[in-house]
This record gives sequence, C-alpha cells and structure tokens, in this order.
Amino acid sequence: MQTELSRKLGVEHAVFGFTPFPAVAAAISRAGGFGVLGAVRYTAPADLERDLDWIDAHIGDRPYGLDVVMPARKVEGVTEADVEAMIPEAQRRFVRDTLAKYGVPELAEGEAAGWRITGWMEQVARSQLDVAFGHPVRLLANALGSPPADVVDRAHERGMLVAALAGSARHARKHREAGIDVVVAQGYEAGGHTGEIATMVLTPEVVEAVAPLPVLAAGGIGSGQQVAAALALGAQGVWLGSVWLTTTEADLHSPALTRKLLAAGSGDTVRSRALTGKPARQLRTEWTDAWDDPAGPGALPMPLQGLLVAEAVSRIQKYEVDALLGTPVGQIVGRMNSERSVQAVFDDLTRGFERAVDRVNRIAGRSGQ
Repeated sequence: MQTELSRKLGVEHAVFGFTPFPAVAAAISRAGGFGVLGAVRYTAPADLERDLDWIDAHIGDRPYGLDVVMPARKVEGVTEADVEAMIPEAQRRFVRDTLAKYGVPELAEGEAAGWRITGWMEQVARSQLDVAFGHPVRLLANALGSPPADVVDRAHERGMLVAALAGSARHARKHREAGIDVVVAQGYEAGGHTGEIATMVLTPEVVEAVAPLPVLAAGGIGSGQQVAAALALGAQGVWLGSVWLTTTEADLHSPALTRKLLAAGSGDTVRSRALTGKPARQLRTEWTDAWDDPAGPGALPMPLQGLLVAEAVSRIQKYEVDALLGTPVGQIVGRMNSERSVQAVFDDLTRGFERAVDRVNRIAGRSGQ
C-alpha cells in the first residue's frame, strides 16, 4: 500500500492513523503506517512534552505526526473565563437537570473536571507547537482548516509537511492557496467534526481541485478494500481515526464504552452539536438525543458548548452512565466488532488490500501479470 507520499515520508503503508493515545500512535508507525497524535487534549505543554518524549523513545527511527486544533484567524485578548461568561443560564440548567434525571453523581470535592476544549484557543495551540518543534515530528496537521501563515512557515523551515482537513473542494482550494502540503478529504461518514459530503463523492472532487497536491481520504474507511478504493479515486493514502479506538493499545479508561463501541452498528452514530457546538459524528446516546431535541434549549456554538459540557462529560465517563456514555466515532464502528492489536488491524488492512487489487486485476484481464 505504497504511494508517492508514503515513499516520501519513508513509511511502508500509506495509512495515516490519527489517535489521542501515544501508545497507539507509536504502534501505528511501528506497524508500517504513519501515526498522528492528537494534541487537543493537552492543555499543559509539559504533558505533551512527556508523551512526545515517550513516542520518541518507543518508535525508533520511524516517522510520526501531530494534529492540533488551531483557528486560522487570531482573536486578541480573549480568555477562557471570558468565553465561559457567555454561557446562558438556560443551557447550564439543562445540563444540571439532565444529569440529575439520570442520577449522575458529582465529582469528588477538588477533583478536576477533566478535559476542557481549550485547544481551539490560539495561545494553547501555539504552546503545543513550541513543544512539537523540539521533536522529530514529520507532519503537522490542523483540524480547523489552514494554520496561520507563520505556523506553516515555521513547520516548513523544520522540514515538516503541513496537512489540513477539508470537507469540500472549496475548503481544499483554500488550503492549497495557504501553502498546505497535504489535504485530508474528510467525508460525512467520519467520526468527529464532519461536513455534508460523503467520502466517495468528496475524495475525487478534492483530488481534482488541488492537483498535484497529495490527498488523503478519510471517513468510513476501515478495511483494505476501502483503502484500495480510496487510491483508485486518486488519493495518495487514507486517514483513519475511529478504527484505533478498540485496539488493545488504546486507553479509553472505560470498559463500558469499549463494550458499547464493539456492539454498535454503522447506524448507531449521529452528527450532533452536543459535544463541541459544531456537528460532530459520535455514538448516539440519550445525551445526544437530549441536546438534539427541538424542545430543549439547543447546543451553543463552538467553543461555548465544549466548555459548558466539560464537567458533565467527565462525570458521565467516570461513573460510566451507560445511557449517556458516548464518544466521537465514525460509521465504520459497525466493523469494529472485536478488540485487536494495531498490528492485527494492519494485517487485516494489507490482506484486504491485496484481495481487492487482485479482484480488479482479474476484472481487467490482468491476472498473473
């Protein structure tokens, strides 16, 4: 599963694996792919430094990347406290009432509320980049479009490629104009923030829009046959995220959540604003249903919603409240039926890819050539 881009980066397979877990990112690169660590959860630079040090020590000379969430436009002088003060009381009351309805216990006194979505703030993202630029990161990806021009320049000065996610050909063209090296065409089926266009339609549109820039296909991909299809559509690789959630190296800290993922079908996800304020595909739960109910107050825009629900999500996860427990995940969850190692996932991907290529060759009358 090699392409011009994978050869340029020195990886065996053109499989780029996004994950919030350092052990998974390292395992993806060791298996011959390209591991990409998600940085949005790292609000303390020291924590990111620690985990990048760990990856460096456990990955050998194999390449890896980092994914940040950084707005292209700078907002001056806005603090997290300023943003939190904008949250209306109606939504705060809705959170309290919903948690009470399902009997979700409070956190212990003095216990931190867990992850708060602050990676969108420029000062947080820049502190992450300051750490990353001290490590042998080969690719810097941004989930909120093109990074600011000075960030692109700093990355290029250090020999890093810069990637950005796009949900439409229009977005992809903007990335090309901003000097981006790799465009990730993320389709409607993907976990997390997605647009309205399906991967099968989006990938060739983006390939044509930004040629000759390399494009990675993302969204609903979890088999070798789908990798072959993505390459046939003109992509130079695939960007996979959801499939790693049920690997043995992943650290979800929740047996109940793992069970829900393994049991879910491809129709058990929903694009909801419940988590961040932007449409994000995730497991459908009574939590997402409550926020999507027209009778409720409705989700707030990003980043207000993420700050509003941070403590609630921490409580739901800590106490594993089954009816409300969910996570961002794509429609490929229907194929995630067993816990496997990252290497086992790659073995399955390569076998499926070979079968698909052989099948196409037979159809084309090229069997044995």
